Amino acid sequence: MPRSSKKPRRLVADGRTYMWTVRHGHCVLENGGCRKTLTLRSHPSGTGGLLRFVFDEGPGRYVAGFTTGSGEVGAVGVGALNLHEPGTVRFLLDTALARGWEPGERREAKVDGWTFLEAAVAVRG
Repeated sequence: MPRSSKKPRRLVADGRTYMWTVRHGHCVLENGGCRKTLTLRSHPSGTGGLLRFVFDEGPGRYVAGFTTGSGEVGAVGVGALNLHEPGTVRFLLDTALARGWEPGERREAKVDGWTFLEAAVAVRG
């Protein structure tokens, strides 16, 4: 039986455990386009921060639609990533850590996922 994409998955990085999910939604902006959100939570819950990578559909940028069930996000001329792949999630986490995100802080950080895409595609592509 296929794994539910809504069930949190476990990722261990540098001795810390994270739970992560990928969700599909819709932008509340005037274009009403699709959105993919990759959320990582330091585990156990309540002991650390929450990090959300948000990918909003826009000109030259796409996210897989709800009916496809895919975690793909991409940009014309750059490439695409599958947010359901643990290696992609690990790369995004490592990059966020390198840019200063602190998993031990008990707060939510929301970042524009597109600012990570080009580097991730270069490594993961």
